[in-house]
Amino acid sequence: MSVNQFLKPITTEVNEKGHISIGGCDLADLAKKYGTPLYVLDEETLRGICRDYKNAFKDYPNIKMMYASKALCTSAVVRILDEEGFGFDTVSSGEIYTVYKSGVDMSKVLFNGNNKTRKEIELALDLKVGRFSVDNFYEAELLNQIAEEKDLNVDILLRLTPGIECHTHEYIQTGQIDSKFGFDLTQVDEITDLIVNKYKNLKLKGVHAHIGSQIFELKSFADEVEILIKEIERINKKFNLKLDEMNIGGGLGVKYTEEDCPPDVKDLADVITEAMHKHSVEIPVIYLEPGRSIISTAGVTLYTVGSSKTVNIDSKIKRYVSVDGGMADNPRPSMYQAEYLAEGVNVSALSNRVKEKVTIAGRYCESGDIIINEIELPKPQAGDVLCVYNTGAYNYSMASNYNRVEKPAMVLVKSAQSDIIVNRESLEDLILHDNIPDRLRK
Repeated sequence: MSVNQFLKPITTEVNEKGHISIGGCDLADLAKKYGTPLYVLDEETLRGICRDYKNAFKDYPNIKMMYASKALCTSAVVRILDEEGFGFDTVSSGEIYTVYKSGVDMSKVLFNGNNKTRKEIELALDLKVGRFSVDNFYEAELLNQIAEEKDLNVDILLRLTPGIECHTHEYIQTGQIDSKFGFDLTQVDEITDLIVNKYKNLKLKGVHAHIGSQIFELKSFADEVEILIKEIERINKKFNLKLDEMNIGGGLGVKYTEEDCPPDVKDLADVITEAMHKHSVEIPVIYLEPGRSIISTAGVTLYTVGSSKTVNIDSKIKRYVSVDGGMADNPRPSMYQAEYLAEGVNVSALSNRVKEKVTIAGRYCESGDIIINEIELPKPQAGDVLCVYNTGAYNYSMASNYNRVEKPAMVLVKSAQSDIIVNRESLEDLILHDNIPDRLRK
Protein backbone atom coordinates (compact mmCIF):
# COMPACT_ATOMS: atom_id res chain seq x y z
CA MET A 1 0.00 0.00 0.00
CA SER A 2 1.57 3.29 -1.10
CA VAL A 3 1.41 6.48 0.93
CA ASN A 4 -1.02 8.22 -1.45
CA GLN A 5 -3.61 5.62 -0.38
CA PHE A 6 -3.47 6.82 3.24
CA LEU A 7 -5.94 9.44 4.37
CA LYS A 8 -3.70 10.63 7.22
CA PRO A 9 0.06 11.05 7.55
CA ILE A 10 1.67 7.67 8.23
CA THR A 11 2.92 8.79 11.66
CA THR A 12 -0.56 9.77 12.90
CA GLU A 13 -1.45 8.26 16.28
CA VAL A 14 -3.20 9.01 19.55
CA ASN A 15 -0.61 9.65 22.27
CA GLU A 16 -0.68 8.92 26.00
CA LYS A 17 -2.46 12.23 26.68
CA GLY A 18 -5.29 11.26 24.39
CA HIS A 19 -4.25 13.78 21.74
CA ILE A 20 -3.62 13.21 18.05
CA SER A 21 0.09 13.40 17.25
CA ILE A 22 1.89 13.49 13.91
CA GLY A 23 5.62 13.03 13.52
CA GLY A 24 5.75 12.47 17.26
CA CYS A 25 4.39 15.99 17.88
CA ASP A 26 1.20 16.57 19.85
CA LEU A 27 -1.11 18.61 17.60
CA ALA A 28 -2.65 20.40 20.59
CA ASP A 29 0.83 21.49 21.62
CA LEU A 30 1.64 22.65 18.10
CA ALA A 31 -1.54 24.73 18.01
CA LYS A 32 -0.66 26.29 21.33
CA LYS A 33 2.96 26.97 20.40
CA TYR A 34 2.52 28.27 16.86
CA GLY A 35 -1.12 29.39 16.77
CA THR A 36 -3.80 28.52 14.24
CA PRO A 37 -4.51 28.22 11.40
CA LEU A 38 -1.37 26.14 11.06
CA TYR A 39 -0.10 23.99 8.23
CA VAL A 40 1.70 20.88 9.52
CA LEU A 41 3.89 18.80 7.21
CA ASP A 42 5.11 15.32 8.19
CA GLU A 43 8.61 14.66 6.85
CA GLU A 44 8.39 10.89 7.19
CA THR A 45 5.23 10.74 5.10
CA LEU A 46 6.76 12.96 2.43
CA ARG A 47 9.92 10.87 2.18
CA GLY A 48 7.83 7.71 2.27
CA ILE A 49 5.88 8.51 -0.89
CA CYS A 50 9.07 9.55 -2.68
CA ARG A 51 10.49 6.13 -1.94
CA ASP A 52 7.24 4.46 -2.98
CA TYR A 53 7.68 5.99 -6.42
CA LYS A 54 11.34 5.05 -6.67
CA ASN A 55 10.67 1.49 -5.53
CA ALA A 56 7.72 1.10 -7.89
CA PHE A 57 9.90 1.98 -10.86
CA LYS A 58 13.17 0.42 -9.64
CA ASP A 59 13.15 -2.14 -12.46
CA TYR A 60 12.71 0.58 -15.07
CA PRO A 61 15.89 2.71 -14.96
CA ASN A 62 14.78 4.89 -17.86
CA ILE A 63 12.23 6.68 -15.68
CA LYS A 64 13.21 9.90 -13.92
CA MET A 65 11.09 11.52 -11.22
CA MET A 66 10.28 15.22 -11.24
CA TYR A 67 8.19 16.90 -8.56
CA ALA A 68 5.39 19.16 -9.80
CA SER A 69 6.35 22.18 -7.72
CA LYS A 70 3.03 23.97 -8.05
CA ALA A 71 1.51 21.56 -5.49
CA LEU A 72 3.65 23.06 -2.71
CA CYS A 73 6.91 24.90 -3.26
CA THR A 74 8.90 26.02 -0.23
CA SER A 75 12.64 25.94 0.31
CA ALA A 76 12.45 23.13 2.88
CA VAL A 77 10.17 21.01 0.69
CA VAL A 78 12.55 21.48 -2.24
CA ARG A 79 15.52 20.38 -0.12
CA ILE A 80 13.73 17.19 0.93
CA LEU A 81 12.69 16.33 -2.62
CA ASP A 82 16.19 17.05 -3.89
CA GLU A 83 17.64 14.74 -1.24
CA GLU A 84 15.22 12.04 -2.41
CA GLY A 85 16.53 12.31 -5.95
CA PHE A 86 13.69 14.20 -7.61
CA GLY A 87 13.98 16.84 -10.30
CA PHE A 88 11.50 19.71 -10.49
CA ASP A 89 8.72 20.76 -12.87
CA THR A 90 8.34 24.53 -12.45
CA VAL A 91 5.77 26.93 -13.88
CA SER A 92 6.94 30.40 -12.81
CA SER A 93 10.00 32.50 -12.05
CA GLY A 94 9.10 32.22 -8.36
CA GLU A 95 9.25 28.43 -8.43
CA ILE A 96 12.45 28.49 -10.48
CA TYR A 97 14.09 30.92 -8.07
CA THR A 98 12.99 28.93 -5.01
CA VAL A 99 14.48 25.77 -6.49
CA TYR A 100 17.68 27.59 -7.45
CA LYS A 101 18.16 29.21 -4.03
CA SER A 102 17.60 25.81 -2.39
CA GLY A 103 20.76 24.51 -4.04
CA VAL A 104 19.27 22.25 -6.72
CA ASP A 105 21.23 21.19 -9.81
CA MET A 106 19.28 23.25 -12.35
CA SER A 107 19.85 20.72 -15.11
CA LYS A 108 17.17 18.67 -13.30
CA VAL A 109 14.59 21.46 -13.71
CA LEU A 110 11.89 21.78 -16.38
CA PHE A 111 10.16 25.09 -17.10
CA ASN A 112 6.53 24.50 -18.04
CA GLY A 113 3.55 26.83 -18.57
CA ASN A 114 1.26 28.27 -21.22
CA ASN A 115 2.31 31.94 -21.14
CA LYS A 116 5.93 32.34 -20.11
CA THR A 117 7.02 35.97 -20.10
CA ARG A 118 10.27 37.32 -21.53
CA LYS A 119 11.48 38.09 -18.03
CA GLU A 120 10.76 34.53 -16.86
CA ILE A 121 12.44 33.00 -19.90
CA GLU A 122 15.52 35.16 -19.40
CA LEU A 123 15.73 34.14 -15.75
CA ALA A 124 15.37 30.46 -16.61
CA LEU A 125 18.13 30.70 -19.21
CA ASP A 126 20.42 32.67 -16.90
CA LEU A 127 19.95 30.07 -14.15
CA LYS A 128 20.58 27.25 -16.68
CA VAL A 129 17.25 25.46 -16.38
CA GLY A 130 17.66 22.08 -18.07
CA ARG A 131 14.51 21.86 -20.18
CA PHE A 132 11.73 24.07 -21.50
CA SER A 133 8.35 22.56 -22.27
CA VAL A 134 7.28 24.71 -25.22
CA ASP A 135 3.55 25.23 -25.10
CA ASN A 136 2.63 27.28 -28.17
CA PHE A 137 3.86 28.99 -31.35
CA TYR A 138 4.34 32.37 -29.66
CA GLU A 139 6.58 30.86 -27.00
CA ALA A 140 8.69 28.94 -29.51
CA GLU A 141 9.45 32.10 -31.46
CA LEU A 142 10.13 34.16 -28.32
CA LEU A 143 12.33 31.50 -26.73
CA ASN A 144 14.39 31.11 -29.89
CA GLN A 145 14.81 34.89 -30.14
CA ILE A 146 16.01 35.24 -26.55
CA ALA A 147 18.27 32.19 -26.85
CA GLU A 148 19.80 33.70 -30.00
CA GLU A 149 20.39 37.00 -28.19
CA LYS A 150 22.19 35.10 -25.41
CA ASP A 151 24.03 32.80 -27.87
CA LEU A 152 22.53 29.72 -26.27
CA ASN A 153 21.09 26.45 -27.49
CA VAL A 154 18.01 25.38 -25.53
CA ASP A 155 16.80 21.82 -25.03
CA ILE A 156 13.03 21.68 -25.38
CA LEU A 157 10.06 19.33 -25.23
CA LEU A 158 6.82 19.96 -27.10
CA ARG A 159 3.79 20.18 -24.81
CA LEU A 160 1.00 18.23 -26.52
CA THR A 161 -2.69 17.82 -25.77
CA PRO A 162 -3.28 14.15 -26.50
CA GLY A 163 -7.08 14.35 -26.51
CA ILE A 164 -7.67 12.33 -23.35
CA GLU A 165 -10.51 13.34 -21.02
CA CYS A 166 -9.77 11.71 -17.68
CA HIS A 167 -12.51 11.36 -15.07
CA THR A 168 -11.75 14.23 -12.72
CA HIS A 169 -13.02 17.76 -12.08
CA GLU A 170 -13.20 19.75 -15.33
CA TYR A 171 -10.98 22.49 -13.89
CA ILE A 172 -8.10 20.05 -13.40
CA GLN A 173 -8.39 18.22 -16.70
CA THR A 174 -5.53 19.26 -18.97
CA GLY A 175 -5.20 16.61 -21.69
CA GLN A 176 -8.45 17.12 -23.59
CA ILE A 177 -8.56 18.89 -26.97
CA ASP A 178 -10.43 21.89 -25.54
CA SER A 179 -7.60 23.01 -23.28
CA LYS A 180 -5.51 26.15 -22.91
CA PHE A 181 -2.37 23.98 -22.74
CA GLY A 182 -0.14 22.76 -25.53
CA PHE A 183 -0.25 21.91 -29.22
CA ASP A 184 -3.04 19.66 -30.41
CA LEU A 185 -1.95 16.81 -32.63
CA THR A 186 -2.91 18.64 -35.84
CA GLN A 187 -0.32 21.35 -35.07
CA VAL A 188 2.66 19.11 -34.33
CA ASP A 189 4.07 19.01 -37.86
CA GLU A 190 3.93 22.79 -38.24
CA ILE A 191 5.78 23.52 -35.01
CA THR A 192 8.29 20.71 -35.60
CA ASP A 193 9.07 22.07 -39.07
CA LEU A 194 9.69 25.53 -37.59
CA ILE A 195 12.05 24.10 -34.97
CA VAL A 196 13.98 21.96 -37.46
CA ASN A 197 14.27 24.53 -40.22
CA LYS A 198 13.95 27.98 -38.66
CA TYR A 199 14.45 28.08 -34.89
CA LYS A 200 18.10 27.07 -34.87
CA ASN A 201 18.63 27.79 -31.16
CA LEU A 202 15.97 25.28 -30.10
CA LYS A 203 16.94 21.61 -29.83
CA LEU A 204 13.92 19.31 -29.81
CA LYS A 205 14.47 16.42 -27.39
CA GLY A 206 11.00 14.94 -27.06
CA VAL A 207 7.35 15.46 -26.14
CA HIS A 208 5.46 16.31 -22.97
CA ALA A 209 1.83 15.84 -21.95
CA HIS A 210 -0.21 16.09 -18.80
CA ILE A 211 -3.74 14.71 -18.75
CA GLY A 212 -5.09 16.04 -15.46
CA SER A 213 -5.00 15.69 -11.71
CA GLN A 214 -6.57 13.54 -8.97
CA ILE A 215 -6.83 10.63 -11.43
CA PHE A 216 -7.99 7.21 -10.25
CA GLU A 217 -8.46 5.54 -13.66
CA LEU A 218 -5.06 4.13 -14.68
CA LYS A 219 -6.16 3.37 -18.24
CA SER A 220 -5.87 7.11 -18.92
CA PHE A 221 -2.11 6.85 -18.40
CA ALA A 222 -1.85 3.83 -20.70
CA ASP A 223 -3.76 5.72 -23.39
CA GLU A 224 -1.47 8.72 -22.97
CA VAL A 225 1.69 6.64 -23.33
CA GLU A 226 0.24 4.96 -26.43
CA ILE A 227 -0.51 8.30 -28.09
CA LEU A 228 2.84 9.89 -27.23
CA ILE A 229 4.93 6.94 -28.38
CA LYS A 230 3.09 6.81 -31.69
CA GLU A 231 3.60 10.55 -32.11
CA ILE A 232 7.33 10.20 -31.42
CA GLU A 233 7.59 7.41 -33.97
CA ARG A 234 5.76 9.51 -36.54
CA ILE A 235 7.84 12.67 -35.90
CA ASN A 236 11.10 10.74 -36.04
CA LYS A 237 10.19 9.17 -39.36
CA LYS A 238 8.83 12.31 -41.02
CA PHE A 239 11.54 14.72 -39.89
CA ASN A 240 14.46 12.29 -39.69
CA LEU A 241 14.88 12.95 -35.96
CA LYS A 242 15.65 10.76 -33.00
CA LEU A 243 13.57 12.13 -30.14
CA ASP A 244 14.67 10.38 -26.97
CA GLU A 245 12.60 11.92 -24.18
CA MET A 246 8.95 11.53 -23.20
CA ASN A 247 7.42 13.39 -20.27
CA ILE A 248 4.04 11.91 -19.30
CA GLY A 249 3.23 14.39 -16.52
CA GLY A 250 1.65 13.32 -13.26
CA GLY A 251 -1.86 13.36 -11.85
CA LEU A 252 -2.19 10.27 -9.66
CA GLY A 253 -4.96 10.74 -7.10
CA VAL A 254 -4.90 10.73 -3.30
CA LYS A 255 -7.34 9.77 -0.56
CA TYR A 256 -9.26 12.81 0.71
CA THR A 257 -12.19 10.87 2.20
CA GLU A 258 -12.88 7.33 3.35
CA GLU A 259 -14.75 6.71 0.10
CA ASP A 260 -11.75 7.57 -2.11
CA CYS A 261 -9.76 4.61 -3.47
CA PRO A 262 -6.74 5.91 -5.37
CA PRO A 263 -4.50 3.39 -7.15
CA ASP A 264 -1.24 2.16 -5.66
CA VAL A 265 1.91 3.71 -7.14
CA LYS A 266 3.11 0.19 -8.05
CA ASP A 267 -0.03 -0.31 -10.15
CA LEU A 268 0.68 2.99 -11.92
CA ALA A 269 4.22 1.80 -12.64
CA ASP A 270 2.95 -1.49 -14.07
CA VAL A 271 0.44 0.24 -16.35
CA ILE A 272 2.97 2.74 -17.68
CA THR A 273 5.75 0.26 -18.32
CA GLU A 274 3.41 -2.30 -19.89
CA ALA A 275 2.17 0.39 -22.27
CA MET A 276 5.76 1.29 -23.16
CA HIS A 277 6.76 -2.31 -23.81
CA LYS A 278 4.07 -2.69 -26.47
CA HIS A 279 6.18 -0.60 -28.85
CA SER A 280 9.53 -1.24 -30.43
CA VAL A 281 10.60 2.41 -30.38
CA GLU A 282 13.30 3.09 -27.80
CA ILE A 283 12.62 5.95 -25.38
CA PRO A 284 15.89 6.37 -23.44
CA VAL A 285 14.47 8.91 -20.97
CA ILE A 286 10.94 8.98 -19.56
CA TYR A 287 9.90 11.65 -17.05
CA LEU A 288 7.10 11.33 -14.51
CA GLU A 289 5.85 14.44 -12.66
CA PRO A 290 3.84 13.60 -9.52
CA GLY A 291 2.82 16.57 -7.41
CA ARG A 292 -0.35 16.11 -5.38
CA SER A 293 0.40 12.43 -4.69
CA ILE A 294 3.84 13.39 -3.35
CA ILE A 295 2.87 16.14 -0.91
CA SER A 296 -0.85 16.00 -0.14
CA THR A 297 -1.04 13.20 2.43
CA ALA A 298 1.94 14.62 4.34
CA GLY A 299 0.06 17.82 5.19
CA VAL A 300 -2.71 18.68 7.63
CA THR A 301 -4.19 22.01 8.72
CA LEU A 302 -5.09 22.92 12.29
CA TYR A 303 -7.94 25.33 13.06
CA THR A 304 -9.50 26.66 16.24
CA VAL A 305 -13.28 26.58 16.61
CA GLY A 306 -15.01 29.88 17.33
CA SER A 307 -18.66 30.79 16.81
CA SER A 308 -21.50 28.46 15.86
CA LYS A 309 -25.14 28.79 14.87
CA THR A 310 -28.11 26.60 14.05
CA VAL A 311 -30.70 27.14 11.35
CA ASN A 312 -34.04 25.44 10.79
CA ILE A 313 -34.53 24.50 7.13
CA ASP A 314 -37.87 22.82 6.44
CA SER A 315 -37.95 21.37 9.96
CA LYS A 316 -34.38 20.15 9.61
CA ILE A 317 -31.78 21.61 11.98
CA LYS A 318 -28.41 22.49 10.49
CA ARG A 319 -25.48 23.60 12.66
CA TYR A 320 -22.65 25.75 11.37
CA VAL A 321 -19.36 25.68 13.26
CA SER A 322 -16.89 28.41 12.28
CA VAL A 323 -13.12 28.15 12.46
CA ASP A 324 -10.34 30.73 12.24
CA GLY A 325 -9.37 29.91 8.65
CA GLY A 326 -11.12 28.87 5.48
CA MET A 327 -11.10 29.69 1.80
CA ALA A 328 -8.00 31.91 1.89
CA ASP A 329 -5.81 29.12 3.28
CA ASN A 330 -7.72 26.34 1.48
CA PRO A 331 -9.63 27.51 -1.59
CA ARG A 332 -10.17 24.00 -2.97
CA PRO A 333 -13.69 23.38 -1.54
CA SER A 334 -15.03 26.61 -3.03
CA MET A 335 -13.18 26.13 -6.35
CA TYR A 336 -13.50 22.39 -6.95
CA GLN A 337 -16.14 21.24 -4.45
CA ALA A 338 -13.27 19.34 -2.82
CA GLU A 339 -14.10 17.16 0.19
CA TYR A 340 -12.06 16.60 3.34
CA LEU A 341 -12.05 14.68 6.62
CA ALA A 342 -11.58 16.43 9.97
CA GLU A 343 -11.16 15.34 13.60
CA GLY A 344 -10.92 17.01 16.96
CA VAL A 345 -7.31 17.01 18.15
CA ASN A 346 -8.13 16.35 21.83
CA VAL A 347 -9.57 12.88 21.35
CA SER A 348 -9.94 11.95 25.03
CA ALA A 349 -11.82 15.14 25.88
CA LEU A 350 -14.24 14.53 23.03
CA SER A 351 -15.05 10.90 23.83
CA ASN A 352 -17.97 11.73 26.12
CA ARG A 353 -19.56 14.26 23.82
CA VAL A 354 -22.63 13.47 21.75
CA LYS A 355 -21.86 13.25 18.06
CA GLU A 356 -23.70 15.52 15.70
CA LYS A 357 -23.63 16.44 12.05
CA VAL A 358 -22.09 19.88 11.56
CA THR A 359 -20.91 22.05 8.69
CA ILE A 360 -17.44 23.51 9.19
CA ALA A 361 -17.49 27.07 7.93
CA GLY A 362 -14.61 29.43 7.31
CA ARG A 363 -14.17 32.93 8.67
CA TYR A 364 -14.20 34.76 5.34
CA CYS A 365 -16.97 37.00 4.05
CA GLU A 366 -18.33 34.61 1.45
CA SER A 367 -21.31 32.29 1.78
CA GLY A 368 -19.33 29.70 -0.19
CA ASP A 369 -16.56 29.63 2.41
CA ILE A 370 -17.36 26.12 3.63
CA ILE A 371 -14.50 23.75 4.44
CA ILE A 372 -16.58 20.61 5.05
CA ASN A 373 -20.29 20.35 4.44
CA GLU A 374 -22.01 18.12 7.02
CA ILE A 375 -19.52 15.94 8.84
CA GLU A 376 -20.29 13.95 11.99
CA LEU A 377 -18.11 14.99 14.93
CA PRO A 378 -18.30 15.01 18.74
CA LYS A 379 -20.16 18.28 19.28
CA PRO A 380 -17.51 20.97 18.58
CA GLN A 381 -17.20 23.81 21.06
CA ALA A 382 -15.41 27.15 20.99
CA GLY A 383 -11.70 26.66 21.65
CA ASP A 384 -11.53 23.13 20.23
CA VAL A 385 -8.71 22.50 17.76
CA LEU A 386 -9.71 20.66 14.59
CA CYS A 387 -7.33 18.83 12.27
CA VAL A 388 -8.25 18.72 8.57
CA TYR A 389 -6.34 15.94 6.81
CA ASN A 390 -4.67 15.74 3.42
CA THR A 391 -4.07 19.44 2.91
CA GLY A 392 -0.45 19.34 1.75
CA ALA A 393 -1.24 20.02 -1.91
CA TYR A 394 -2.74 23.21 -3.30
CA ASN A 395 -3.57 24.75 0.08
CA TYR A 396 -0.59 26.92 0.95
CA SER A 397 0.36 27.18 -2.73
CA MET A 398 -3.07 28.66 -3.57
CA ALA A 399 -3.47 30.67 -0.36
CA SER A 400 -4.34 34.37 -0.51
CA ASN A 401 -4.73 37.41 1.71
CA TYR A 402 -8.45 37.66 1.05
CA ASN A 403 -10.15 39.94 3.60
CA ARG A 404 -6.62 41.21 4.32
CA VAL A 405 -5.92 38.22 6.57
CA GLU A 406 -2.39 37.01 7.23
CA LYS A 407 -1.32 33.68 5.71
CA PRO A 408 -0.68 30.87 8.22
CA ALA A 409 2.66 29.46 9.31
CA MET A 410 3.89 26.03 8.25
CA VAL A 411 5.84 23.61 10.44
CA LEU A 412 7.77 20.47 9.52
CA VAL A 413 7.56 17.63 12.04
CA LYS A 414 9.78 14.61 12.50
CA SER A 415 10.87 12.49 15.48
CA ALA A 416 8.99 14.69 17.98
CA GLN A 417 10.68 17.83 16.65
CA SER A 418 8.87 20.72 14.98
CA ASP A 419 10.49 23.42 12.86
CA ILE A 420 9.00 26.50 11.24
CA ILE A 421 9.51 26.29 7.47
CA VAL A 422 7.17 29.18 6.57
CA ASN A 423 6.71 32.06 8.98
CA ARG A 424 3.24 33.31 9.84
CA GLU A 425 2.57 36.60 8.14
CA SER A 426 2.20 39.68 10.32
CA LEU A 427 0.03 42.74 9.89
CA GLU A 428 3.17 44.60 8.88
CA ASP A 429 3.76 42.01 6.16
CA LEU A 430 0.31 42.79 4.76
CA ILE A 431 1.11 46.46 4.21
CA LEU A 432 4.78 45.98 3.32
CA HIS A 433 4.25 46.67 -0.38
CA ASP A 434 1.53 49.30 0.01
CA ASN A 435 2.39 52.87 -0.92
CA ILE A 436 0.54 56.12 -0.26
CA PRO A 437 1.23 58.82 -2.87
CA ASP A 438 2.50 62.10 -1.44
CA ARG A 439 -0.66 63.89 -2.52
CA LEU A 440 -2.72 61.65 -0.22
CA ARG A 441 -0.51 62.01 2.84
CA LYS A 442 -1.72 64.14 5.72
